[in-house]
Amino acid sequence: MESPAARNPNWLELPRELTASILRRLGAIELLESAQKVCTTWRNICKDPAMWRTVDMRNSGRTHALPYDLEKMTMHAVDLSCGQLEAVNIENFGSDQLLLYIADRSSQLKRLQLVHCCCEDISSEAFSEAFKKLPLLEELHLYFTAFDKGDIEVAGRFCTLLKSFKLNMHSYEDPRKCDDEALAIAESMPELRNLQLFGSKMTDDGLRAILDKCPHLESLDLRQCFNVTLAGDVGNRCFERIKDLKRPHDSTDGCGFHTEIFPGEFDSDIHYGYAPADFPLVFDKADYDGASDSSDIDPLDCDGATDSSDIDPLDYNDYPDPNHPDY
Repeated sequence: MESPAARNPNWLELPRELTASILRRLGAIELLESAQKVCTTWRNICKDPAMWRTVDMRNSGRTHALPYDLEKMTMHAVDLSCGQLEAVNIENFGSDQLLLYIADRSSQLKRLQLVHCCCEDISSEAFSEAFKKLPLLEELHLYFTAFDKGDIEVAGRFCTLLKSFKLNMHSYEDPRKCDDEALAIAESMPELRNLQLFGSKMTDDGLRAILDKCPHLESLDLRQCFNVTLAGDVGNRCFERIKDLKRPHDSTDGCGFHTEIFPGEFDSDIHYGYAPADFPLVFDKADYDGASDSSDIDPLDCDGATDSSDIDPLDYNDYPDPNHPDY
């Protein structure tokens, strides 16, 4: 017969390392708003800088309806990392202040991902200042984010270790032809191994320049790049050299984000936002800690947890200063 302890395990009796491994699979929002409020033990674990090497601010996209300030929450997570931050994902919010706050305090950052941050959120000037402070950046992944030729050139100039670059944009049935971004990548990112240009307006000429100047390229995603034909020598070079090639008309299943194709391009002087009904996961959580697999354990089943009603969580709407002392 199964013992009562087996039926109702006390999660507080797990070794600290295993508990940390379980909690590490949660996003930053869940850690700050839920996990650390469960009990004193979990709260202490959540204050360990090693828990904040990855800050994943994934959210539903309905940021206006959230009861907390995501930007201030992100700043606090950066503070908790104590300079150990290696990967950060910002979705559906952002500002110059936030990007520079991260860059100023995260010299070890290896992966930066931005999702749906338009030019009104983060400016080219802020990108430029941030990249100067991120010399170890290896992965820069951008989804539906205002990022132009000049920004690409600056990123390549200051982040010389870049090996993975993603620039994913809206797709159109009859896109205008433009090789500006492709040429900037070719000239400034010679160490790339992985490149994704979903929905790019580039042509075979832009692709040829990338193949010429990025000799280490192994993975290339050209889905919905409808100006690319892969005809002639460009196609032959891709098929012979690129180990993982996704062509313009390949299936978009499993790409992790919306792939709607618009019938025609909008007027350039009109701003059109991207408002998905339920924004999906696009961030592959970086496991920089080598944590053991504990996906079969439910970290939120907390029978036997001590009462944590005496813990006053931070109110991120009233959080006055990102340098707020540890609590």
